[in-house]
Amino acid sequence: MTHADGRNMLTTAQAAARLGVKPETVYAYVSRGLLTSTRLTGVRGSVFDVDEVESLAGRDTARRTDIGAVERIRTRITLIDDGHLYYRGRDAVALSSRAFESVAHFVWTGELLDEVHFHADSVVVQRCREATRLVSPDCRSIDRIRIAVDIASTYRPMRFDTGSTSVVREAGQLLATVAAALGGGSSELSVVESVWAAIKSDSSNPNGLAVLQAALVLMADHGLAASTLGVRVAASTRANLYSAVSAGLGCIDGPLHGSAADPVYRFLTMAIDDPIGALATQLRSGERVPGFGHVIYTDRDPRAEELLRLLRDPAHGADPVVIAAADTIIEEVSSRFDTFPNSDFALATFTLAYGLESDTPEMLFALARIVGWTAHALEEYDEAPLRFRVPGIYTGTRPGTY
Repeated sequence: MTHADGRNMLTTAQAAARLGVKPETVYAYVSRGLLTSTRLTGVRGSVFDVDEVESLAGRDTARRTDIGAVERIRTRITLIDDGHLYYRGRDAVALSSRAFESVAHFVWTGELLDEVHFHADSVVVQRCREATRLVSPDCRSIDRIRIAVDIASTYRPMRFDTGSTSVVREAGQLLATVAAALGGGSSELSVVESVWAAIKSDSSNPNGLAVLQAALVLMADHGLAASTLGVRVAASTRANLYSAVSAGLGCIDGPLHGSAADPVYRFLTMAIDDPIGALATQLRSGERVPGFGHVIYTDRDPRAEELLRLLRDPAHGADPVVIAAADTIIEEVSSRFDTFPNSDFALATFTLAYGLESDTPEMLFALARIVGWTAHALEEYDEAPLRFRVPGIYTGTRPGTY
């Protein structure tokens, strides 16, 4: 059945990737009657029913790629297509000017409402704050987030209800609780206001709030990243939302995922006073310039593009010296290496432009991604449980050889 909004339909590129063939071969399948092509208003090219593509992928007539449970994940949450990022079919950049809570609710439910409020229990927030005071003063914000998630879960006896209504309610409270626990402000603040109070020493200055809100929205989900896959695996065992989020936090706690902005921050710190000199030093070392290029995007990262646009607006009060240095580096690197700044570069620039702690990008990434993880957990709860039993290939010592 073809839906007017394109649900359960694959583009030509998606169908080709699933079948392991070139796009021209997909149309050859159409001419041979093996696939049915359809047109949708607003979508370039033909689209194909996902079940029909899956059926063909299982036949010997298709030169298909090896496929497993991971590749069979169907999701209606995020699409990355032609240099754009979409949440449930809406452009994420357009959504980034809306309240974070509203976008989170939309990602979870498909309902885009103007007035959405998440409420934190002040007692639980206080318990989380007390617990995080016991950790090393040098610990990272993501460690505090992890602790807050664990503490908050113990106060939610109904967390084992994985029904959609319950999960959405729990997720909203979890976001509000963790955000409030990170700072010292009132538990009645919005998520963005709580985060601003946690990362900005003078939080009474609201200049960066609009950029922060956009950053949280644009980092909310990015498809089946490693941490998101970890969340779906946990959810497939019917782990509750708090445990699923903890799985995601574990996956991003590494230099290649959640901490990817760290080298960008260090480079930009050196580049503020002399961007050309810092760039020359970086190139002389033989190391690539961090914060450029992306494994998915080919010519632009829409998240970085929007955040940098906001940072350049004087109305948002970002340090003009930092922005000028960042722009110099972007111009030089982009023109010399035909590349573009990514979201790690934008988050590191945001951090320096407002004088924030160096681990701010990782903190924002982790907190925002709770939105996407929740959405993927909701989808996975509707799937058959324990579907990620992946057969490994044994290469160890053979029995009988001792």
